[in-house]
Amino acid sequence: MAIAIRNSREIDSLRVSSQIVAKALSLAKQSLKVGVSLLEIDAMVEDFIRSSGARPAFKGLYGFPNSACLSLNSVIIHGIPTDYKLQEGDILGIDIGVEKDGWFGDGAITAGVGKISSQDKALIDCSRNVLLEGIESIKAGMHFKELSLILQELIVGYGYVPLEDFCGHGIGRKPHEEPQIPNYLKHGKAKSGEKIKEGMVFCIEPMICQKSGKPKILSDQWSVVSEDGLRTSHYEHTVAIIGGRAEILSKEE
Repeated sequence: MAIAIRNSREIDSLRVSSQIVAKALSLAKQSLKVGVSLLEIDAMVEDFIRSSGARPAFKGLYGFPNSACLSLNSVIIHGIPTDYKLQEGDILGIDIGVEKDGWFGDGAITAGVGKISSQDKALIDCSRNVLLEGIESIKAGMHFKELSLILQELIVGYGYVPLEDFCGHGIGRKPHEEPQIPNYLKHGKAKSGEKIKEGMVFCIEPMICQKSGKPKILSDQWSVVSEDGLRTSHYEHTVAIIGGRAEILSKEE
């Protein structure tokens, strides 16, 4: 399937959805207090999205039951909100998707509750820094596999490993479109495959594990952890290729 090329009007529509994502993430991060439940955060996110004239894209997607993926401590992605109440030192991955007027936005952060350990801070810093450094490296004309290799080298350079079998993705009229963008060079040479072109819109999302990148899906059939059982971190932005470089659409303005 061909990777869509978006015109400026379409990118503006994607920016609107992505801005709602950015504001919802900011709101959720501010709510991370001891004693607040994951279901309370999920409800607040949904209320904000709907009050913005949009809908939570994840609710019902592939059967997912909630509006936000809330991934606690060792859960890296796809965590289902529960009545668990946040405790001092927890870290929480917050992944939010929005659809407005038929266009989608997607983004994620990982943040701590109260005072967190230096190890957890370094873990979170890695996913955020890899995301921003990876986006900075993007140029029209490079291969997507080159980007995957850059992300892998950045993650390993920070002393961690990327989660396997899950990846970034295109976005537009659907929440997940071509291409798939792993955080590691999965196969073949970096200078092969599809190239990044002006007008493409996609999501970059480093998923950081400590020792093993092998995924394990928990009994809820959604929550993904590393087989090492250690804490993890995840960040994501929606970007558009404008003027030959990647512009972040999901950065709060």
